[in-house]
Amino acid sequence: MPVWNIVHKGVYHDSVTLMRLTRDLEAVVGVRRVAVMMATPPNRALLQHAGLLTPDGDGASPNDLLISVEADEIAAMYAAAQTAEAALSPSRPSAPFGHLVHRPRTLQAGLQRLDGANLALISVPGQYAHIEATKALRAGLHVMLFSDNVPMVTEVKLKHLALSRGLLMMGPDCGTAIINGVPLGFANAVPRGRIGLAAASGTGLQEVTCLIAAAEEGISQAIGVGGRDLSDQAGGMMMTRVLEILDTDPRTEVICMLGKPPGAMTWERLQIQLATLRKPCIVHFAGITARPGRSWHPAATLEDTALAAVALARGTRPKPSAFTLSSEEIERLVEEATRIMQSDQRFVCGIYAGGTLAHEARSLLQTTLTTVILDGCGEGEGHSVVDLGEDRFTVGRPHPMIDGRLRRECILRAGQNPATAVIVLDIILGYGSHPDPVSELLPALQQVTRQAQTAGRHLAVVASVCGTEQDTQRRSTQVDALRTHGVIVMPSNAQAARLAALIGASLEGLRRE
Repeated sequence: MPVWNIVHKGVYHDSVTLMRLTRDLEAVVGVRRVAVMMATPPNRALLQHAGLLTPDGDGASPNDLLISVEADEIAAMYAAAQTAEAALSPSRPSAPFGHLVHRPRTLQAGLQRLDGANLALISVPGQYAHIEATKALRAGLHVMLFSDNVPMVTEVKLKHLALSRGLLMMGPDCGTAIINGVPLGFANAVPRGRIGLAAASGTGLQEVTCLIAAAEEGISQAIGVGGRDLSDQAGGMMMTRVLEILDTDPRTEVICMLGKPPGAMTWERLQIQLATLRKPCIVHFAGITARPGRSWHPAATLEDTALAAVALARGTRPKPSAFTLSSEEIERLVEEATRIMQSDQRFVCGIYAGGTLAHEARSLLQTTLTTVILDGCGEGEGHSVVDLGEDRFTVGRPHPMIDGRLRRECILRAGQNPATAVIVLDIILGYGSHPDPVSELLPALQQVTRQAQTAGRHLAVVASVCGTEQDTQRRSTQVDALRTHGVIVMPSNAQAARLAALIGASLEGLRRE
């Protein structure tokens, strides 16, 4: 199939804009594959390997924007080129500068146009991120660094610089924050309140804030620090600072700290700090259960974290629970899911957009199911959970929270495997996410369901929806659309994973009989 490269000389746009542009171009009739990226040598090598580089693109410089289009015919390529031209037009309005005729092209120009700004959100290729972040910090701005693929040594230097100037350095690879009620990155519309979060986890932060909102409490601050901050290399530098901020913040009454398991030395330092906090703190590290401390409470799941924070804010005792549904209802769901499955159906396949949610699901499945958890889209012999938001899946294409194409492909592969019994999904709403994510996945879900029925199989689909009624996608609308098509929707990711595990365990028991 023919491939064309379109080069925009000396043009740069942030990665979020490029992810959305990729989604728009893939929607053009006749377009098969699209990649939009800066024409750096590593990116050109990726395109070459993918069969998406032409001589025109190979001659582009690192300062050029390169659009690769694989299409049925040249008319589709021209339509894609026109779509890209319109989307990248300098006069196109864009928040928060929608009132401006032109977008600022430099940090200094942005500061001149937006007097009083105190935070910069930076989303540039990883090899250039430290340059812009350093400029922002030296200009006295807090930084949220959305960029990934930033070397650890660079992250440490940036955080040292930030701390020396009394500033926050959120990231690298920080995708979500809510600062003084303002959502940043992939955040959700939640009310302000008295619970503050310090998070080395983007979708984990989203899940906890949304569950807190569902319990009719609100968020004082939700500050992301980047997924590697808790490593011993970074030493929890920014997590330590955020805990200090929340402990002195008059709006915050309860603190939540969450992320992946910290390094041993970092955890020792954090425990010392936790003992000095004046406010109660809930601690959740994905995949492990910490022992309680004198002034802090461990939580086994993201849902437990949210419920414990709400309980402490209301002066009651946290009471974790596996399910909000009755045991009779859970038994009914398991029985209905397994009743008409064939003897070779036995595997659970989690296909996730959120990394922390995938990690949580994997951990919960491992506590119940006997076979090894594999990392794949349900093609192999075993239970599997895949995080399609990992860097290896998002190079040159939008994040699955923006574009559902890769998830649809995985759903089709998992559904066509006669050994698949359950597919587990996360649906993530909020700013920056797809405007109607369920509609992106339903065609694939309907197809695998029909195929299973034709083959005399029953395929169970279990999902959770991370979002609120105030999100533009509206949580109830997404839930209703899923349930209309036979999907079992659970109130949280933890409950969805546990239900899938029970179905899988029931099938394992039947196979042994």
